[in-house]
Amino acid sequence: MRFRPCIDLRNGRVVQIVGGSLRDDEAELRTNFETERSPADYARMYRQDGLWGGHVISLGPGNRGAVMRALSAFPGGFHYGGGITPDNAKDYLDGGASRVIVTSYVFSDGRLNLTNLKSLVAAVGKDRLVLDLSCRKRDGAFWIVTDRWQKFTDLSVNPVTLERLAQHCAEFLVHGVDVEGKMKGVQSDLIRLLGRHSPISVTYAGGVRSLSDLDAVKDLGSDRVDVTIGSSLDVFGGTIPYRSVVAWHHANQGDAGSA
Repeated sequence: MRFRPCIDLRNGRVVQIVGGSLRDDEAELRTNFETERSPADYARMYRQDGLWGGHVISLGPGNRGAVMRALSAFPGGFHYGGGITPDNAKDYLDGGASRVIVTSYVFSDGRLNLTNLKSLVAAVGKDRLVLDLSCRKRDGAFWIVTDRWQKFTDLSVNPVTLERLAQHCAEFLVHGVDVEGKMKGVQSDLIRLLGRHSPISVTYAGGVRSLSDLDAVKDLGSDRVDVTIGSSLDVFGGTIPYRSVVAWHHANQGDAGSA
């Protein structure tokens, strides 16, 4: 299990948001944190600390310059997500991303668009593609959501879905949207599901509130689910010491691979 760092960007600035508040209407958006510290500065910190395989996410327009500066500060260190299509994916890979993260282009109009998925695989290769399966719970199941996490698709995160989609990508990124940014604890049943049934590497995000939650994710996910932390980290205005997380990462076989 590894800790995967993050850089979330809105209007070119590093932010942390409450996941369920992400909407087209800017007035609805709730942020936990915003800083003048540059995205590239965070990237250099992660590079120095040997934290590979994190993600840079663009939350809306106006972020391209900041994205490219972050990617170039840690070449090969990040996956990039935000508006990825076959036409622009190569730009971000050439700019320093090791993989691209895709949601809406593949899960369009509330369902899986297999044609679009195959187009992306043809454009970048399966080994450089991450599928974002961020989800919300409804009627006892976790349903993949798109369009700023507000639109439910007809596809649930279950063993069959995970097996099917794993044939087309290198790994999954899964935000527990219902707890994202709330710092009130992780979604244990989602982590357990991912640990038992994901046939490929998977990173979970959402709700981590203390250093002990890292041990909980490791246990719930059978040591097969990586984790990212945003709002709770002290470098994003929270209370979990970033340096303690880095130490935990390196003590828990965190140096296995750079993807």
